[in-house]
Amino acid sequence: MSKIQGVNAALVVSELSSDDWQRLRELRLASLKYDGNAFGGNLEAESEFTESEWRQKFAKLEFIVASIDGSDIAIMSVEKMNGDFGARCWIGGCWVENSHRNQGALRAMFAYVDKHAESRDWQIQGLGVWIDNFAAISAYKKLGFVEMGEPQMSTRKPGLRYQRMIRKTS
Repeated sequence: MSKIQGVNAALVVSELSSDDWQRLRELRLASLKYDGNAFGGNLEAESEFTESEWRQKFAKLEFIVASIDGSDIAIMSVEKMNGDFGARCWIGGCWVENSHRNQGALRAMFAYVDKHAESRDWQIQGLGVWIDNFAAISAYKKLGFVEMGEPQMSTRKPGLRYQRMIRKTS
């Protein structure tokens, strides 16, 4: 758990464990309910996941959350991998509750990832964002991500294209 300088003083960033599967479920389903067009997942399908299925996600992914006064307001996942353009990890499922956007939650979660980048080999971070999600693209660019390569066709949502972006920590 850590507080990040330069953001809302009440904002706390922490990493979930498999025992926090209900928090993961709540945040993920909220992201799909309110901003489902921004993600490759499906609200109906993921609503049916069992406790075991939610816990299994922790075998492959790390989940970072931002909270204010004990209430979770934002989430992202980090997958350790050897990805495109030298990425050592892939960031996914970034979502901030609408009423808390533009208040530093996304920046604070990336500061947490950066703080652990060297010890966990997360120095080169990649992500994919739908090509028409201009707000997200802008937010990622402000965090130092750059567009890499040509847009790719989605395998999860046929007909949609995503842009790969890469960021190197200092």
